Amino acid sequence: MKIPVVLSWSGGKDCAMALYELSRCADYQVVALLTTVSEEYKRISHHGVREELLELQARAIGLPLDKIYLPSNNSRPCTNAVYEQIMADAMRRYIRQGVNTVGFGDLFLEDLRAWREKNLATIGMRAIFPLWKRPTGDLARQLIALGFKGYLSCVEGKLGPGFAGRSFDSLLLADLPPHIDPCGENGEFHTFIYDGPVFLHPVHTQLGAVVVRDGRYYADLLSADAPHHQPMDATAIPPV
Repeated sequence: MKIPVVLSWSGGKDCAMALYELSRCADYQVVALLTTVSEEYKRISHHGVREELLELQARAIGLPLDKIYLPSNNSRPCTNAVYEQIMADAMRRYIRQGVNTVGFGDLFLEDLRAWREKNLATIGMRAIFPLWKRPTGDLARQLIALGFKGYLSCVEGKLGPGFAGRSFDSLLLADLPPHIDPCGENGEFHTFIYDGPVFLHPVHTQLGAVVVRDGRYYADLLSADAPHHQPMDATAIPPV
């Protein structure tokens, strides 16, 4: 019998690749995707992707989506203490359903892994990291070779505005400056994946405006199937 797993989900390439690896593993079965969304802004935390696009993505993958809403305001993100309490409550709900394992797409951040493991152990859960220590250049090329398709949804200032909204593909990897990690592992960029081997069908996505908030460039990704969208400006992006 496979071990049920809830997968920490941002909509980006690393968690999509973690889902791919877990789907090929005889020991585990992903039963839900767990995402944090800004309660005020209705966008994925850190990535700035619209909630409606996240829902379409989960539907295209064919897994239940559990959205955890985080409080924030225009000047302050959710505090760590509040975040930990909200997530602990969410994890206890999974324990009551017989789910005791959480999957993450983390690659190298030892302190983040230790923090996740400590918090989960406190309530009797454990973490698994199917991509841990993968060389990021190899992983980026594998993602592309497998047919994952996505856009850069958020780009740090050190990478520059010209990369926001670009496709995550071989041309992008060739254009990245030498000091930029090919998977954005140092926070240089975040992605939104709209197609790939874990999808039943693609999410029809189009690019909207690019805006700047707190030194980051955000590409507004839109559902191509929705006729109308509220225009995005910097005040529509949750603080980080």
